[in-house]
Amino acid sequence: MRRIAIWLALVVYLAIVGWWPAAVAPVALIGAGFGVIFAVAPGPVLIAAVAWWKHQASRTATA
Repeated sequence: MRRIAIWLALVVYLAIVGWWPAAVAPVALIGAGFGVIFAVAPGPVLIAAVAWWKHQASRTATA
């Protein structure tokens, strides 16, 4: 609960001071990057990549 209150206080502070656009810019750029990746790569390729990644994670966990 305390962590949420601290984050909310930070958001309010940044909104009041006017730093919100500068603080959110990196998050927006990451979102835009993911949007480009999902728009360029076809659906089956993304599904295969996620399946491969899950398979690799399960193999290293059991090894």
